[in-house]
Amino acid sequence: MNHAVSDTAAQDSTLDKSGPLLKQLFASDAKYAVKEHTIVPDQAQDITHIVTKWSDVLEINAIVLTGGTGFSERDITPEAIKPLLTKETTGITQLLLATSLAITPFAALSRPITGIRNKTLIITLPGSPKACKENMEAVFKVLPHALDLILGRSVVKETHTKMQQQPEQKMATTIASAGQHVCTHHHDQEGHPSQTGVSASLDTPVSRRARSSPYPLIPVEKAHRIVAQFSHPLNVVSVPVSQFLPGYVLAEDVKSLEPVPGYRASVVDGYAIHVEDGPGVYEIESISLAQTGSDQDQPKVLSKGKIARVATGGMVPEGANAVIMVEDTKLVESSPSGDEELKVEILVSARPGDNIREIGTDCAVGQIVGHRGQRIGAELGVLASVGVRHVKVFRKPRVGVLSSGNEVLDHIHTDQLKLGQIRDTNRITLLAAIQAAGFEAVDLGIVDDNVDDIVERLEEATAKVDVLLTTGGVSMGEADFMKPILEQKMDATVHFGRVMMKPGKPTTFATIPQGPKRPPKLVFALPGNPVSATVAFHLFVLPALRRMAGWVKPENVLVPVQIQDTIQLDPRPEFHRVQVSIGAQGNMIAESTGKQQSSRMLSMVEANGLLQLPMKTPELSQLTKGTTVPCILIGTLINH
Repeated sequence: MNHAVSDTAAQDSTLDKSGPLLKQLFASDAKYAVKEHTIVPDQAQDITHIVTKWSDVLEINAIVLTGGTGFSERDITPEAIKPLLTKETTGITQLLLATSLAITPFAALSRPITGIRNKTLIITLPGSPKACKENMEAVFKVLPHALDLILGRSVVKETHTKMQQQPEQKMATTIASAGQHVCTHHHDQEGHPSQTGVSASLDTPVSRRARSSPYPLIPVEKAHRIVAQFSHPLNVVSVPVSQFLPGYVLAEDVKSLEPVPGYRASVVDGYAIHVEDGPGVYEIESISLAQTGSDQDQPKVLSKGKIARVATGGMVPEGANAVIMVEDTKLVESSPSGDEELKVEILVSARPGDNIREIGTDCAVGQIVGHRGQRIGAELGVLASVGVRHVKVFRKPRVGVLSSGNEVLDHIHTDQLKLGQIRDTNRITLLAAIQAAGFEAVDLGIVDDNVDDIVERLEEATAKVDVLLTTGGVSMGEADFMKPILEQKMDATVHFGRVMMKPGKPTTFATIPQGPKRPPKLVFALPGNPVSATVAFHLFVLPALRRMAGWVKPENVLVPVQIQDTIQLDPRPEFHRVQVSIGAQGNMIAESTGKQQSSRMLSMVEANGLLQLPMKTPELSQLTKGTTVPCILIGTLINH
């Protein structure tokens, strides 16, 4: 439960002594669970970033920081923390000072600050292990009641109720510490195997399994924020400009290497002239203009008093300063065979520069033709035209899909299904959706509901992909092992295990650490019901993949649609499958695809939108036909 603030400790975590000490103190008390632990340098922006993330996104109950509270120039922890507080807790601050001053007068050189940000208590302690321990032991006497007051009486009552319902589990206040990017849950009990996370041990007998999920039910918006915190653009790679480039996002500005046009080019079919010669009859000068592969370095020069025939996009000869359109001329004389014009009359006057594109007027050398963050589409032709052959882009994530379940068979299984068996629709649906979105999909097959088999397949998968999607095994069934396996066997942190939505309530998001300076692997453990898995993919997975690929705006597109049916609302916010089309009045209308059970895959047939329906309330139980509702587009619009 420490937030070690130190330049030296940030460079070498072994120098952090206070952090591990505080973790030991909290681990010794079953009321607390150390949720996060990291080390940051003495930089205000770094301290602010981690504290606001833990408070606002992860909603940690208490954050303890050690170090950076002295008088030196680099001691800026109080200055970084004070602007973040919604209220200061001066009593706790005085308790810290009084405790230290009773031991040494040098405690007067410490500048602790404590306070509350939203529902999070924030405490700053000295960097010295001895002083840190003394201060924290003093705070321990008032900490439980302080947290009860911050969380509110209803939360306290709810916690007591849970403790009575689940006597075999110890309830824990989540405590954040900043030290080494180590995420731990200290829930160990005497006589039980050591484990991390909130799931019950894999060795727990069926008769003692939880009757309700230990994972809090969080709003969809919060789940989005959590996923966004861990999905960052991948590394930058250089790729050739080819037909495979569209869909990539530029990682840096791209500049033109060649001017366009690269020569003085005619805008029309006509005749190159000297403007000063004016209208009249002129002899056609035969000028051999440079052709592809020609060794000619310079264009020919047009003689005074003569004109030359040029085509649209063709090179204008030197000396000519305008081009007259064919429509503004009249043939006077041709060769006996009629194959060649000899004399032409110019009927109109011209101004210098008429119908001529000068070198570089479309695009000059060094001009930016692609901006960082721009997704490549039709711009491909522009890049090719200015001599760009390779560009730096963000690598696209590789996404693996793994189905689980003893009852699940491959969809191409030829034998007749036995009682209780089902064909795997999730895997093929998700693989197709990933590829349709422009990302590389890796088929990881099907694994039985066996702990060792699942662990082996997960380890193999994380070596191959950046993002892993699993389907099944995330609910409350006897063989639903995915969450405890992730936490206890894969060293993963489950950031959420239930979402307040329909369908897709058991949707789970976790990260698996990969070592220093390497991004974690993202795991989306999706429900086994086909519609639930597909909806969760569009809501959470797809925006994460876009963000990892460098998209500036990775969120789903929301459009207002007019519903064509009266829809009954659910106690949970619902994502109702609809077919969106353009109505007769030019507005977008949405028609339900029918019964919306999470197991009914037919509700996804022809669906190109997900209505974002509010939860049912005493005041609002249904939306009537004609109501305008926000809708997430997941496919192409059609004409009604």
